[in-house]
Amino acid sequence: MATSRPTYADAVTQTVAPTTPLPARLDDATSSDATLRRFLHGLPGVDQVGAEARAATLGTRSIKTTAKAFGLDLAIRMVDLTTLEGQDTPGKVRALCAKAMRPDPLDPGCPETAAVCVYPDLVATARQALGDSGVHVASVATAFPSGRAALDVKLADVRHAVADGADEVDMVIDRGAFLSGRYLRVLEEVVAVREACARPDGSRAHLKVILETGELATYDNVRRASWLAMLAGADFIKTSTGKVQPAATLPVTMVMVEAVRDFRDATGATVGVKPAGGIRTSKDALKYLVMVNEVAGPDWLDPDLFRFGASSLLNDLLMQRTKMATGRYTGPDYVTLD
Repeated sequence: MATSRPTYADAVTQTVAPTTPLPARLDDATSSDATLRRFLHGLPGVDQVGAEARAATLGTRSIKTTAKAFGLDLAIRMVDLTTLEGQDTPGKVRALCAKAMRPDPLDPGCPETAAVCVYPDLVATARQALGDSGVHVASVATAFPSGRAALDVKLADVRHAVADGADEVDMVIDRGAFLSGRYLRVLEEVVAVREACARPDGSRAHLKVILETGELATYDNVRRASWLAMLAGADFIKTSTGKVQPAATLPVTMVMVEAVRDFRDATGATVGVKPAGGIRTSKDALKYLVMVNEVAGPDWLDPDLFRFGASSLLNDLLMQRTKMATGRYTGPDYVTLD
């Protein structure tokens, strides 16, 4: 997963830019929201027109032949194969795990996915099904998708998932707190969740922080929330729960990718990005990979630093992969539907 990196207490001694210094001491920041607000609102603003125009331009890049084949396999390796429905059953999760480990049973050369993402009560089922395959178990937590619960309830949710074998935890931030400017509350909650990811052996589950960008309204808020999550110790920042529209978009993800790039330039710490919700086709996935390469560089073209939260995307990737290998499309009935 992501490389070892400083938490907020370490990062506060860094300088992001001469015009936007981080707080000098952690104690100064914990006394009120003022220091965090000053920093977050001092980040460079996002040019909405420019961002959307650049994303649109990057989305027109044509990827063909061997580069396309490489991209399809890489995208498969980046998929967090997800089921987050009230009707989920242990049988459905076991079937999803089998698909994650062997996406194309007729082609042993087809790579496995990065993870299977489920609700906390189904983590043990996924853990047993995946065994030591190398496919990670991810679990949403913290009163997903709304995040509207008391902190002790959220932390119990996380600890339950980790105790049952979750390798990764996808938490949601308190968007109400963020949008009302209570940044310190959001930061402290992420820090507490990160601590709840600890295991008895001293290791911890990796933490993905969901911003729910569809509710943040502006690109400036997306940039601020990205930095806030990273300062609090996120291993990944994630666009969406998939339950709110709009979910992941190329411009929003680009703003987040710029944030992780700039965060590494400022602190030396590397954080991953996970767009989730609404990415259904191979064409869309390849657009994201092009954007990541152009904006942040090839370091992020790795499942440890970039993921797709998706359910139906894998089916299209498999059909496109078969098309490249055989010269003809298979019908959807040849692909296991999620």
